[in-house]
Amino acid sequence: MYAVILAGGKGERFWPLSRRDKPKQFLSLLGNRTMLQMTVDKLQGLLTPANIYVITERIYLELVRKQLPELPLENIICEYCGRDTAAAVGLAAAYIQHRDPEGIMIVLPADHFIADIEEFQRIIQVAVRSADSGEYVVTIGIRPSRPETGYGYIQQGEAVENLEGINVHKTIAFHEKPDLQTAVDYITQGSYLWNSGMFVWRVDLLLGLIARYLPELNRGVALISEAIGTEREAEVIRNVYEKLPRVSIDYGIMEKCEQVLVIPAAFGWDDVGSWTALGRYRESDPQGNILESRGVFVDTHECMVYAPQRVVATLGVEGLIIVDNQDSLLICSKDRVQEIKKVVEALKEAGYRDIV
Repeated sequence: MYAVILAGGKGERFWPLSRRDKPKQFLSLLGNRTMLQMTVDKLQGLLTPANIYVITERIYLELVRKQLPELPLENIICEYCGRDTAAAVGLAAAYIQHRDPEGIMIVLPADHFIADIEEFQRIIQVAVRSADSGEYVVTIGIRPSRPETGYGYIQQGEAVENLEGINVHKTIAFHEKPDLQTAVDYITQGSYLWNSGMFVWRVDLLLGLIARYLPELNRGVALISEAIGTEREAEVIRNVYEKLPRVSIDYGIMEKCEQVLVIPAAFGWDDVGSWTALGRYRESDPQGNILESRGVFVDTHECMVYAPQRVVATLGVEGLIIVDNQDSLLICSKDRVQEIKKVVEALKEAGYRDIV
């Protein structure tokens, strides 16, 4: 049993705090531990550090080493560029296959929050049992608590087995992020789950699915696999990886595969994907403001102000996100917070690459 933590994301929706040189997964957003450290923490008692892998871009190697000194250096797998999640899990699978051809991979994003770690581990253990035959991919679906437009959804089918009191279901379909009315319909129907981005599969099954659905990626992974453990390893990865197709594991495999099971879960999950999501873990004042700043906030309602090094004064504003990072300032309407990536792209085009 091996965990693969995906830690190569850019975290652009958390700009200006999240930057290219230190994105969201390396920040302490929910306490003293970084999001990456918290992800490893929730595996304690389930896996030893020797069986935990982190896959990240090469520029973050030292950050990972500093934040996770207990991990063996060889368990930090470096991408030479970001090629999305299908390439990342394919690369990790090639390394694990060399250790254990029938090993079970648990794939976890590095920047998600989980409140109930005991229940999380119980669900993962059931998922591992379901995946052990090598016949099925198992994913974790989160029972939705609200109509959320920022998440993808999984439509669950009939239960196929019950393990330790937990039902494991067939998967009918994966759905992209919906509009609000569609999200409301999903909640009403009751058979839709949030797509958590957590997957469990046997490594030989995954590589077989890559060969079936993503032949170009398969050719690249095969070349890398042949070079692992040789003096050519770094050179081959550098030359091959940047040419791999850029495709997500959801689109490339999960949406096409008929061997997918889903386990509905409720362990306090949140992908903490935006400033408004972070607000769910902060106390608000009587006006609904979440304030991490000194200052005065006159006739100010339902705002989030993050400016720990600055005195801020607001007057007569409502529903704003205000984030100060000393060299840059974001002012954003709460209902546009999912679009902050557009701001980051606009800054790049305007020549402000040094602050993104």
